Amino acid sequence: MAEICVPKEPDGLDEAGLPFWRDEEREVFQGQRSAEKDLGPLRNLRSLTGCLTRAPLLLMLLLLFLGFFVLMLITLIQVSRIQQSLPRETERQGSRSLGVVSQERLKSDLEEIHRQLAWMNATLTGLCRPCPWNWDFFQGNCYAFSQTQRTWKASVSACQDMSAQLVVVNSAEEQKFLQFWNIRNDKPTWIGLTDHHNEGSWQWVDNSPLLLSFWKQGEPNSQGDEDCVELYNDGWNDRKCSAELFWICERPSGLCPGLGGPLSPTQSLPLGGPQ
Repeated sequence: MAEICVPKEPDGLDEAGLPFWRDEEREVFQGQRSAEKDLGPLRNLRSLTGCLTRAPLLLMLLLLFLGFFVLMLITLIQVSRIQQSLPRETERQGSRSLGVVSQERLKSDLEEIHRQLAWMNATLTGLCRPCPWNWDFFQGNCYAFSQTQRTWKASVSACQDMSAQLVVVNSAEEQKFLQFWNIRNDKPTWIGLTDHHNEGSWQWVDNSPLLLSFWKQGEPNSQGDEDCVELYNDGWNDRKCSAELFWICERPSGLCPGLGGPLSPTQSLPLGGPQ
């Protein structure tokens, strides 16, 4: 069993108020105090060593705190940038949406304009006349049948005054069309054919040569200086140019106005048939 050391009670107190023992016991106690005084620097060294042992831990904690602070700062900066970019992105998306809406609205407006133009074109086409009043239309040409009688030369001038010419027959269909009018009126009519420049060489008023003819049987006979041609219901006959007959003017028909197209030539020409 280990012994337990119990310090002896001091015999008294000295002048300084310190306990003392008699003889050797006092010397032992004073020796212990001296030893304790000598151990003071050692105790300070141990305390300093403990502080130095704790320094790396504090430094690590400080570094961790700084790292956490920097991370928080970077995060806050990123959040701030995102918040600033959101309105811009929203504005861009809004602009794109507005652009799509504007394009759709523009497309709708253009379609409406095309519909209106198509309606206007159809209306104008329905109102348009390819020929002036009192003129008859046939195969792209307009024909005016006179109500008065003139000489062949005067008939040529009358047609020219209406921006037309004394009729030139270019096909069998045109001949039948003219004969129908002649049959209906049963009156001979001047056409634009003559040989007064060169006897026997028939030529149209547009200076084209005679290629297709519809002479009556036995005609032309050139009796009595007959240099001009009249239309009968059964064919052509040569006659003196000084005779006064009805006459037929011819000119191309006009085009009805279309989308972006020119105005009809008939709008710039006098209306009404020949007198």
